[in-house]
Amino acid sequence: MDKFDKKILEILQKDCTLSVSDVASQVGLSTTPCWRRIQALEKNGVIKGRVALADPEQLNVGLTVFVMVKTNQHNPQWLEAFGKIAEEFTEIIEFYRMSGEVDYLLRVVVSDMKAYDSFYKKLIDRASFADISSSFAMEEIKYTTALPVNYV
Repeated sequence: MDKFDKKILEILQKDCTLSVSDVASQVGLSTTPCWRRIQALEKNGVIKGRVALADPEQLNVGLTVFVMVKTNQHNPQWLEAFGKIAEEFTEIIEFYRMSGEVDYLLRVVVSDMKAYDSFYKKLIDRASFADISSSFAMEEIKYTTALPVNYV
């Protein structure tokens, strides 16, 4: 990946609705080579998809909750089952297996505390945990979906 590809990625991660000619002019290429590079980035899986980022407040899911899960079942079957359960909950927007004191971390978005309580009750009814705790985000200081490109 060269400097043109990196610049293309930086631009598209901020606004993928730009026309190829707009991206090309910002990168310093003509339209056709820029388009070929974008296609190659997609074909190689560097660009995994193009999405619209929605405003959580507009969708009434302004409460972000980080749910820390501990389990005493450290086996692939439990993880697969829990993964399937997590897929069923649209409120779970991120799901990580962790090192350290917590086994799994979920990022959950809901409308308010009452909605979270309902979510929580459904979740603990579906899976068994050794421990589960929640932390509520009070303020979003930084949020981006753009990944750094200076490591390639």
